[in-house]
Amino acid sequence: MTVHRVAVLALDGVTPLDLAIPTQIFTTRPETPYEMTVCALDAKVATTAGFALIAGGGLEQVRGADTVIVPGFEPILPLPDAVLGTLAEARDRGKRVVSICTGAFALAAAGVLDGLHATTHWKHIDEFERDFPAVEVDRDVLYVDEGDVLTSAGVCCGIDLCLHLVRRDLGAVVANEIARGLVAAPHRDGGQAQYVPAPVATAGEASLSGTREWALHRLGEPLTLRVLARHAGLSQRTFMRRFAEETGTTPLQWLQGARLSRARELLETTDHSVDRVARDCGLGTAANLRLHFRRALGTTPTAYRRTFRRSTAHSPACFTSRPALGLKMAPPDQF
Repeated sequence: MTVHRVAVLALDGVTPLDLAIPTQIFTTRPETPYEMTVCALDAKVATTAGFALIAGGGLEQVRGADTVIVPGFEPILPLPDAVLGTLAEARDRGKRVVSICTGAFALAAAGVLDGLHATTHWKHIDEFERDFPAVEVDRDVLYVDEGDVLTSAGVCCGIDLCLHLVRRDLGAVVANEIARGLVAAPHRDGGQAQYVPAPVATAGEASLSGTREWALHRLGEPLTLRVLARHAGLSQRTFMRRFAEETGTTPLQWLQGARLSRARELLETTDHSVDRVARDCGLGTAANLRLHFRRALGTTPTAYRRTFRRSTAHSPACFTSRPALGLKMAPPDQF
């Protein structure tokens, strides 16, 4: 298994949870090729929680990494030239550069995000947009994937982004195994707008999580909006409003994502034909499944299976695959 070096660059005032997310997900495991090092400009780094940490590496290890991750930090102050230069160099050398939360300020200050789409914590997004006009700011997303440059929204969105990286590198099965170990959702749809302070829910309103769980076990069935709303005991209009409030997305978009995720797992773990995979995940036909894969992942089901089959998921080729950006999918036939 080819080693993939991950450098987590802890800046002064690093947020402990932001730092813990990539160190936990990219820690060494038998089933992954990651070799992770916490790096810093100085050996001792202050955190926002009142304690300091000792970094295992310096900027030299950052320069030798395949993936560089910058967790969030506060206060957001000008950074040393050595840090900015190292980040710019990583980008220029074609390395993968990633930020979690306010770590996007470091990437933007280094010029890494110029001309690209990016995001950061909703509390700081106005400041970010004002300070870096060369960056296209996406406000209502959990993370942004621009190929070799990726940014996440606030704090726990770093989990979504890091699992997305594992999914890109090693496939859905390995990413889902890590997510289960974290007791985290393998994939969340929607954006961080759902976490911005909002009016308190009306008394008596209950979560729709039960309906979502029910639907996940019936993806192969024709799940219409009416069917989902009836299961929840709500009118279709109320169901759509409540669904968007809870997830930050629509029932249609959530269902598309769930079906595509199920198709990826089936392609990785079974020998089922593409036609059967399409039926079992609820996308209907092989042609519709190919359309979803082409639009969402920039590949075909057959090519995806060749790359991420369980027997070959750890080959070096996994790191050369390039998914399409945006993850925009056509509506499934029956919804």
